[in-house]
Amino acid sequence: MGDKVRITCVSCPMGCDLEVEVLDKEIKKIEGNRCPRGIEYAKAEYFNPTRILPTTAKVKGGVLPLVPVKTAKPIPKGLLEKAMVEIAQVELEAPIKLGDIVIKNILDTGIDVVATRDLAKK
Repeated sequence: MGDKVRITCVSCPMGCDLEVEVLDKEIKKIEGNRCPRGIEYAKAEYFNPTRILPTTAKVKGGVLPLVPVKTAKPIPKGLLEKAMVEIAQVELEAPIKLGDIVIKNILDTGIDVVATRDLAKK
């Protein structure tokens, strides 16, 4: 008998509650999915969960003191806290354009952090 892990699939609006049975670090069975995307989501979530990281970065000389930013693609869930620390150290100079790269290749993931709105200069 292996371990059973419960995962909520967020691949589509159905939000299926998946049960993943694992034996010796190998997935033996996935149940509860109502579409094929649930199988792939469960595998990815079990072996290497990733998330897009939305947050804010400090801005100098802008009409607002912060600008919303996010990782351009999902990064490994285990790196979220380290990424937050790195983003907190950044201070951008206004003006900022939607899509500007705030941090290139954060934590050597190959993924950039980008601005998610324009921010004008004071």
